[in-house]
Amino acid sequence: MKFGRSRSFWKASGGVAGIVILLAILVAVNVIVSSLRARVDLTEENLYTLSDGTRRVLKGLDRKVTLKLFFSSSEPQVPVQLKNYADQVMDLLQEYRKGAGSKVKIEEYDPKPDSDAEEWAQKYGIEGQPMGMMGPPVYFGLVVVAGDTEALMPALDPRTQQLLEYNLTRTIYRVTHPDKPVVGVLSSLPVLGNRQPPMMPGQPPQASQPWLAFADLREDYDLRTVEPTTETISDDISALLLIHPKNLSPKTLFAIDQFLLRGGRLMVFVDPLCIADLESAPQASPYQQPPSASSDLPELFRAWGVGYNATEVVADMSAATRVRGAGNRVEDSIVWLSLTHDHVSHDDILTTQLENLLFPFAGSFTDQTSDEVTFTPLVSSSTQSGGVNAMSAQYGMDALRSQFRQGGVALPVAVRLSGTFKTAFPQGAPEDPAAEGEAAAAPVAGLQSGQSAIILVGDADLLGDRFCVQAVNFFGMQGHQPINDNVNFLANAIEQIAGSSDLIGIRSRGTFNRPFDRVLALEQKARNEWQTREQELTSSLQKTQQQLHEMQDQKESSQRYILSPQQQSAIANFRARELEIKKELKEVRKSLRHDIEVLGIRVKAINIALMPILVTLGGIGYGFLRRRKR
Repeated sequence: MKFGRSRSFWKASGGVAGIVILLAILVAVNVIVSSLRARVDLTEENLYTLSDGTRRVLKGLDRKVTLKLFFSSSEPQVPVQLKNYADQVMDLLQEYRKGAGSKVKIEEYDPKPDSDAEEWAQKYGIEGQPMGMMGPPVYFGLVVVAGDTEALMPALDPRTQQLLEYNLTRTIYRVTHPDKPVVGVLSSLPVLGNRQPPMMPGQPPQASQPWLAFADLREDYDLRTVEPTTETISDDISALLLIHPKNLSPKTLFAIDQFLLRGGRLMVFVDPLCIADLESAPQASPYQQPPSASSDLPELFRAWGVGYNATEVVADMSAATRVRGAGNRVEDSIVWLSLTHDHVSHDDILTTQLENLLFPFAGSFTDQTSDEVTFTPLVSSSTQSGGVNAMSAQYGMDALRSQFRQGGVALPVAVRLSGTFKTAFPQGAPEDPAAEGEAAAAPVAGLQSGQSAIILVGDADLLGDRFCVQAVNFFGMQGHQPINDNVNFLANAIEQIAGSSDLIGIRSRGTFNRPFDRVLALEQKARNEWQTREQELTSSLQKTQQQLHEMQDQKESSQRYILSPQQQSAIANFRARELEIKKELKEVRKSLRHDIEVLGIRVKAINIALMPILVTLGGIGYGFLRRRKR
């Protein structure tokens, strides 16, 4: 008996000791694991993993950078969604610190009212936003400091969280590279303004104003004119804009080719029918052929692997724009492309925030690239589009109806090329013809290949003032405001190609918000049913009121305010119908709540019970296997 009790005691003691040992092991494992720096990003879109471009920028830092985050974390009126986003921003900043090592330092500030932190936030230019009628302002911004240079991100908006990594990396790059990038502009159009000949002899030449899209760019870039006859492109030019290039000589094409191969980046605007070119061309004689208003770079396009037809414009039934055509007649033109967010790439930093673009008479590109070059569409037409003759397009819809055919595929009107490009001049630089009796000089060898990036756009008119801005009068002061995202498209593109090549590769981040799609679908379904019932009720009410008015008009003036039996019956029927529809609305809402509650219970059950069930099944299976081995 004593032996049995002793055995039970030791058995119980062994069980307790086993539990204690197990807890000790769990604590030890947690301590060891918490000290490790290993991290695993299991989010679907790698939300907590830095892009390769960001990592390269951080590795290349040659000075210390301080990230100063100002957030009113102690303010009780801050919405929970904003606090959650602030946590996500801090998580991302920690990834930057880990990626840069000792080169990045993070400082957090809570700008409470009348505090030093609030004073510093205001000095930096971060403005507080009121959350209530009498509440203190809420601050949420970031300052990046490197030495004596600082840059500001004044408002961290959760709606632009996809651009957070790009904007932060760009800001870090700017403070560590404070000099303005040099951007060359080679154009057959007066985009930077030009000196026009005087109207009368003896008068000074008049200077035309630059296009507004380029006037704004001068604040951030050193814009430098490159003549269309140039034979060399300066080494200090980091990016080159080719705008409606026409009749370029072989030597100029060779200079562009070599600029690209040595790492310079290009943005090319070609146009099968340039309105600005047509309007600026001198009036031709009736017996002369009008000058061409199209532009093309066939030699370079072939080398880059791009197909482009300079005689064809894109027509799109779903992107038509209302314009005033021939004979002052208003029509919906399918060759003036009004492109929305559905027509742009949502995965690319350059276009993900663009909502509305206007491309009049745009050309398209086809992918004929090699394996070493990546062809990425940025802006495309819909599948209800096709190509039409450029000359016919300018005569309006009457000329287009007979030849337009939908191709069933989207046509890219703006693309990015990136990778290793081959030269368009494998034999070397083109030489002038040798004089008679002289031997031809040996061609100058050039670069044969090189890595770079190109942005191609099939329209040049989108940059013109009339297609992207409108004049406004504000208290007697003349100004301009954008009418679409054309200027933003240009600014985004130049920001990429004129900055670090690492910025081009930074992807658009996914969204941290992961809603329950089935719950939202159920809500939308019931909401649609509710709206249908509401419309039925409103329609029934209007019909009954109309009947009442008709009955009232038929009565004599002396009995205008006495209800007839017909009116009383109509009102009774309407009230009965109204009660019936209200009951149906209650059933719809009840079904909505029931479906959502059932789905919520299922989700909770899976989240709460699934893991214990899996652990239990694993333990049972492990025990079963051990017993079989015995």
